Amino acid sequence: MKSKQSRPSGRRSERAPRRSVRGREESRAAKPPAKKGFWQKLVAFFTGGKKSAATSGNQAKKTSTPARFNTPRKPEVTEVTSAKLYVGNLSFKATESDLEELFNGVGVVRTAEIVTHKDTDKSKGFGFVLMTTIDEAKRAVSELHDRDFLGRKLVVNGAKTNDREPNYRG
Repeated sequence: MKSKQSRPSGRRSERAPRRSVRGREESRAAKPPAKKGFWQKLVAFFTGGKKSAATSGNQAKKTSTPARFNTPRKPEVTEVTSAKLYVGNLSFKATESDLEELFNGVGVVRTAEIVTHKDTDKSKGFGFVLMTTIDEAKRAVSELHDRDFLGRKLVVNGAKTNDREPNYRG
């Protein structure tokens, strides 16, 4: 008969004592460091094997983004010099009739147009409103700028005039 030690069953041999759970955790913590990847080896070669922040993997210090990227961009305030207004940050679901209704609450609207992409006819997220007088345009800017409209805060400013030379190409 064969002895229990030579039997290839899945059971532990009676000679080897069972390890405790604690012993298993300690053996996991004492693993050798992970193998270096190709780029880590390449960087180590050119830096002479010195450890730098770039080669330390998870220990690399995360760089924070500059403060100028964290703050929301404030729109350029344009003085109202004509009855034409720029309306920005429009919802893509907004229609020209929605825009006209909104500005009719402030004054009489001549035209309201939303700029769309020429191929897809989808809104670009901004438009122009032409009021009847400059005073109404100024009142519209003071009342509707930063107002919530269809889930977005509107940007309402005086539209910039075209100061370019007639032969300007750009």
